[in-house]
Amino acid sequence: MSPRAGKNTGPTPHTLAFVESPVQLLNVLEWAHSRRLHGRREPGAGLTLVVLSPNDPMTRGQLRRMAELARREGHTVRWEEARDGATAPFRTVGSLSGLLRRAERMVMGDPFSRYVQLLLTLTRASELVVVDDGTATMEFVGQLARGERLVRWHRKGGRTSPRDLLFAPVSGAARRRLTPGPERSVEVFSAMPITDAPDGVAVTANRFVWTRDRFGPPRVTKGADMVGTSLVETGVVDADRYADAVRTLAGAHGVTRYFAHRRESAEKLHRLAVETGLQVVRPDLPLELIARRGPIGGTVLSFPSTVVHTLPLALTGTDVRVTVCDIDPAWLTAGASPRAQGFLAGVAGTARAAHGLAAANPA
Repeated sequence: MSPRAGKNTGPTPHTLAFVESPVQLLNVLEWAHSRRLHGRREPGAGLTLVVLSPNDPMTRGQLRRMAELARREGHTVRWEEARDGATAPFRTVGSLSGLLRRAERMVMGDPFSRYVQLLLTLTRASELVVVDDGTATMEFVGQLARGERLVRWHRKGGRTSPRDLLFAPVSGAARRRLTPGPERSVEVFSAMPITDAPDGVAVTANRFVWTRDRFGPPRVTKGADMVGTSLVETGVVDADRYADAVRTLAGAHGVTRYFAHRRESAEKLHRLAVETGLQVVRPDLPLELIARRGPIGGTVLSFPSTVVHTLPLALTGTDVRVTVCDIDPAWLTAGASPRAQGFLAGVAGTARAAHGLAAANPA
């Protein structure tokens, strides 16, 4: 069993990684594989992976599956119930403070996370590594280069809440800590197209080598699959417009399965199943691993999201064709960030340029 919260047992870890989602954990494994940390034989001297567990059951289930894969790679996994009540953050940070101060390297999956920003202010690590938390990595690097405060793209342009103002000093300190200097290096390990990294930030390409080594190649079917998105749940896209688009695209491309995003609501998924006739699949692992394990459709349709950049890499050497579906500006809600349309178009456009993806648009 891995150490529980509050028990700092064993040798000091050389590298401490913090994840809050299955995709972040996958990308830490990819980074570790690229560094071959799993090849170290000294107990505790390699990678200690801290899961700051969310409350969402779907995410927790995927994280537990990913944690088992990490253990099989020889990494130490520490599961923290980081959101279990009002006192959980204080308890979690307190139990990790010693490890943070002694770690030589800190790896994180979401620099926008308030949890991670708080932990950044406590670490003395001379090496900081940011691995992908999806397309948000592109926005993070751009904001860091421009010296802006760290704000998620779908919130940018919105009103600053009292909570944001209260947390601003911590967020500012975290941004400064993520700026490289004489005593601190910063690396971004990413499958995303990073073109405007600040001076001194090392960018390393994630090619999903670990995923291809451990899974597949998959059996490719003649049908088509669609990848779901949480753009409705985040308030960016109108629910009715989204349902119409899924129905139209499914009919035009012969889609039979819909792979749900872990944050999609049960109500929306039920509606899609009833109105489109699609088989809704709730994956138990990140889609890159599901697709690589197979079976997977010969065509995979996706709206602008992380997978239009990662699936082509994970499925390198197969006959699967990934197709990106543009978001019509008319689908956006009145409350969507002014940044939304440009950001989503950029995700789709850069994926087409990098991977030669085809485009699909509802009629």
